[in-house]
Amino acid sequence: MYLTIEETAEYIAMNPSSVTALVMQGRIRAIHDGEQYLINKEQFTTHFEQVEKYKKMIQEYLNEPIPEDIDVKDED
Repeated sequence: MYLTIEETAEYIAMNPSSVTALVMQGRIRAIHDGEQYLINKEQFTTHFEQVEKYKKMIQEYLNEPIPEDIDVKDED
């Protein structure tokens, strides 16, 4: 499914001029149909899935307990 720049801006909660700038810089892939740029919605869906996956991995890492040191001696 292809979105216009305005629809894409709404989908990713950005300003349309910022989306246009990213398209012109080549950071967002788009096709030009002669009148407007069309952007494939799937590239953002994949990106959002990857971001959620990495957030989950980081949270799991941060929640992992710190192992006790084997060499620690409780002597006064």
